[in-house]
Amino acid sequence: MCMASSQKHSTTQILLAVLATGIMIFCGMVIETSMNIVFPTLMKEFHIKTSTVQWMTTSYLLIVSIIVPISAYLKKQFKTKHLFIFAITFFIIGVSIDSFATDFTFLLVGRIIQGIGTGVALPLMFNIIIDEVPSEKMGIMMAVGTLVTAVGPALGPTLGGIISSALNWHYIFIFLLPLLVIAFILGVFTIPQSKPLSKHPFDLRTFIFIPLMFTGFILALSQISIHGIISWQFALALIVGLIGLIGFISRNNRQARPLLNLAIFKNNKFSAHVMSFLLIQMTLLGLGFLLPNLSQIVLGKSALIAALQLLLGAIIGAIFTLLSGRILDEFGANKPIKTGTLIVFFALCLFTINTTHLTNTSIITFYAIFMLGVGTGLANIMTNGINLLPANQQADGNATFNVTQQFAGAVGTTVCSTIVALFQAGPTTSKVYVSTTQLGTGVAFIILTILTGLSCLNMWLNLRKNSQQTTHH
Repeated sequence: MCMASSQKHSTTQILLAVLATGIMIFCGMVIETSMNIVFPTLMKEFHIKTSTVQWMTTSYLLIVSIIVPISAYLKKQFKTKHLFIFAITFFIIGVSIDSFATDFTFLLVGRIIQGIGTGVALPLMFNIIIDEVPSEKMGIMMAVGTLVTAVGPALGPTLGGIISSALNWHYIFIFLLPLLVIAFILGVFTIPQSKPLSKHPFDLRTFIFIPLMFTGFILALSQISIHGIISWQFALALIVGLIGLIGFISRNNRQARPLLNLAIFKNNKFSAHVMSFLLIQMTLLGLGFLLPNLSQIVLGKSALIAALQLLLGAIIGAIFTLLSGRILDEFGANKPIKTGTLIVFFALCLFTINTTHLTNTSIITFYAIFMLGVGTGLANIMTNGINLLPANQQADGNATFNVTQQFAGAVGTTVCSTIVALFQAGPTTSKVYVSTTQLGTGVAFIILTILTGLSCLNMWLNLRKNSQQTTHH
């Protein structure tokens, strides 16, 4: 199949097709975190609280999480080019709305529309690589694809801070429009279609449980800071989430062609990798929320300085994400994953211990250490997890990791913002607000340290079992 497709489509065409989808996904990933840096500005401009402003990121990630699970179905039903045109059109509409939004509600509407576009587009780039790239070039192209999804969120806060400081936050969206137009033109003329379509009815009743599940759980978390854990609002949202989860599992498992093959979770090693991936991704987006707000509210830094504090870490994370495949090929999965998760845990310990003494230099240093661990371990956790599955289940494994990545980001952002908002509640004098923000951030650091510790322990125990089984055999 690879040989046939490489003869049918030129290397240049395939590269341009990957570039077109990659630009759009990069824009989606950049926006995912770039707005975090201007949360304090948005809170003042729109007169909203921390628990409200976090929906800028959470709503976007939530929509992406809901759309990605049906990517395998969409691929079989529609041509890749048509999916790309649909996705980038929605994304451009959403970005255009936010470019000129003067109301927080319109800002959220734009983000939701962008989430639909990103949810459809996210799997397209990897589908093109898998379907069209010859096997001898697959490793390099997959590394490039992984780099796009990793470097976007990492660079987002820096780009957001620079742009908002020089102009204003609207230009974060405005500057992406020319890139999206270029991607649109490239995609229309280059995206190929080698695999035939295989149409079958869409199971709407199973799909309905997905937004119920994700939205219910996220709303339950967000209600804690507003109404408390002992409230009917929290209980109702939690019940909705549980109904969605139970309903999806029950109906999905009865289908001849399930939206997502949940049998993959019977593989305990795969499940362990997904769990560690979830915990680290929660921490990554959680820190993306906490650090810019701590820097601006507690340390009194500008949005630009808060953004630049994360730049070194973003660069280190991007480099090691790109090198991660080669590290895995050279040393196997065990060493980079164990090393990466341990470094991530160590970095969170540094943040937790030094919460009340953080400076510009220490934030830069600790975040760089954290991103070194993320770059070394995160992509390899995903790659090794998928490789643990048989070939006929790897597409479901890939979809699972993509959904986990987005949903974990939404949960991480919501959990951290909820913790900080709980401590900020009460007197609103500037001095008290600063101290309560610092205290809430410290508690959030402790929670994230526990999560990364569990992730590290999980991987070390799981990979040790693999080593013992290999030695035994």
